[in-house]
Amino acid sequence: MKRVVRTVCQACHCECGVLVTVKDGKVVGVKGDPDHPMNRGFICPKGKAEPERLYHPDRLKFPLKRAGERGEGKWTRISWDEALDEIAGALTRVKEKYGPEAIAAMHGTGPRASLCSSLLPFALGSPNRISIDLHICFAPSLVAEGVTVGHSVMMEQGPDYREAKCIVVWGGNPVASHPARGQDVVEAKKKRKAKLIVIDPRKTSLASQADLWLQVRPGTDDALALGMMHVLIEKGLYDKGFVENWCIGFDELKERVMAFTPERVSEITWVPPEKIEAAAEMYGRTKPAALHHRVAIEHNINSAQTDRALVILIALTGNLDVKGGNLLPMQMEGYIPSIAIAGAGPWLSPGPEVVGKRIGGKEFPLIAGPEAPLPFVPSPLAVEAMLDGRPYPLKALYAAGSNALVNVQNSKRVLKALKNLSLHVAVDFFMTPTAEFADYVLPATTWLEREEICDLSYMGCITARQKAVEPLYESWDDLRIVIELVKKIPWSNKKIVPWINVGECYDWMLSGMGMTFNDLKERGSITVPHEYKKYEQGGFDTPSRKVELYSSVFEKAGYDPLPDYKEPPESPLSTPELMETYPLILITGGRSIAYFHSEGRQISRLRKMVPDPEIEIHPDTAESIQIEEGDWVWIETPKVKGERVKLKAKLTTKLDPRVVHAVHGWWFPERPSPEHGCFDSNINVVMSGDPPRDTICASVPTRGTLCRVYK
Repeated sequence: MKRVVRTVCQACHCECGVLVTVKDGKVVGVKGDPDHPMNRGFICPKGKAEPERLYHPDRLKFPLKRAGERGEGKWTRISWDEALDEIAGALTRVKEKYGPEAIAAMHGTGPRASLCSSLLPFALGSPNRISIDLHICFAPSLVAEGVTVGHSVMMEQGPDYREAKCIVVWGGNPVASHPARGQDVVEAKKKRKAKLIVIDPRKTSLASQADLWLQVRPGTDDALALGMMHVLIEKGLYDKGFVENWCIGFDELKERVMAFTPERVSEITWVPPEKIEAAAEMYGRTKPAALHHRVAIEHNINSAQTDRALVILIALTGNLDVKGGNLLPMQMEGYIPSIAIAGAGPWLSPGPEVVGKRIGGKEFPLIAGPEAPLPFVPSPLAVEAMLDGRPYPLKALYAAGSNALVNVQNSKRVLKALKNLSLHVAVDFFMTPTAEFADYVLPATTWLEREEICDLSYMGCITARQKAVEPLYESWDDLRIVIELVKKIPWSNKKIVPWINVGECYDWMLSGMGMTFNDLKERGSITVPHEYKKYEQGGFDTPSRKVELYSSVFEKAGYDPLPDYKEPPESPLSTPELMETYPLILITGGRSIAYFHSEGRQISRLRKMVPDPEIEIHPDTAESIQIEEGDWVWIETPKVKGERVKLKAKLTTKLDPRVVHAVHGWWFPERPSPEHGCFDSNINVVMSGDPPRDTICASVPTRGTLCRVYK
């Protein structure tokens, strides 16, 4: 018997619509859904390879309890009842000894499968929801764009590529990181002849197609944005009507950017002054224009202010919430969004007394304080609390889909922190290096085995994820695990997790729309037609109800109310004395279409595409240090002295000879446990989460730092 299930992929965070073919009860194929508004039939290699993950022989199949020392690899199979009872007891002991705030949950990037783990500490009286990477991915955007225009407008949902006549891709490569949206950029360029400006130290596939490619020095995007503002204002290319009617702080901004002439900015960024002027003029004169940035600008110590500079460029040119520009989000009347089950918003808050204790709340109030839009504990601060008890000890960790040993900076320090816990629970698909050091390992369902409401990557749209097959083995839905665990803990706050089962949660999210999850499954998707210039009906969602070029929120919090340039802490300009030992500028984490962060290395179809971790080096640089194509080379940084990692050299002219690029997320499932090679080629071994950090969002410089490469 053969059937096709219309559902939503979760091989990454993009949430593309897919059609899953099931034959005789087994998934045999995944293809793009041509009727889905996000991807319109497109599917990437990760999505096509999902059946291999579903049926992989190494998948976690049953709850496991540690039988030996942590990392010894000795496990005992137990039942779900036993696992939940024992975990509940261990959490109770931690609470009684250290207080409820010593309990934390950690989640990975994007997929709500792990986001719902945030509800567990909230239900137990702890505010500590730890994000692996929000401090260098999305939080700076959410904060900076929020205080400026009220909402994020530059991430995946905001740029209206399909109607834009000019597209700026800044510090990202959506063809690899968000392939469906990347295809929109490619089509806009090829079919509609849209102008394309790419700002990136690497000559990506999009940069190769661009009308203008600005090869910026890593970590100096803030200066480049200020230089483009200078040109727009000096040449009168800004939208005077929009600025006069809908912006505040223009005079102060003008005074700030006057110092950033193209000539000065060129000296900082390595971009020729004529290219800076050409890019500003192309963006300022071609209407409508859409600007997209991604995490590269957030991997620096000036992440929030850089993001502010970019959203101000959008405002100055009048491209906010216009067709073909950067769109403000549409609200779906009555719907409770997925961020609610990530612990954000007013719906499921544990209350001000609990929230006020969050680690990082005093130092970083806009990301961890009581009023933060998506509050979280940055992972480097959580590591400090686990290791040193600052500001108080974290002793119990529920880690869902995070693989912290690979994905958090200074990996060996992370391992020391994990070993210092009283309780470590890991929820995952496979026995990752991080799970190897847990006390309990719980098997999660893949997206092919679960049902959910998808909304994170869409604009004014919600879609039902429908399971293609029943859960294999004894795997459970992440939300089900949290619901059942909270039931086992008598002192938990049942108002935070009030549902009897997963379906009841989704009915609750849809209740304000007068429908149930079954209703949504029947309809598939619900889309709200976009309304443009919504600000004309009530202003922007800022204190002044206008675009705040001069931010009153930043000023009140003690931050610079205007964007400015900050030189990276380790660079040819700030630390020339280090250049003799560490002569190259290192960028890390450029995305691959084959992998989502640390996932997928055991999937043969994907591993064949990218079999080894690579470092990109210019041929001239390689020759000067006697490195040839395919050599395995060492990388060291001044950030974590005494540590080094080995990657395979890939020679390319797509980088400046002074810059190298190392991939991220690497471990080797085929190598011996417990580490599975997670310290061999994982660039986070030589990255640090310690200060200096972005003073607003705790971002750390994982791009634009210095390194040494040798055989």
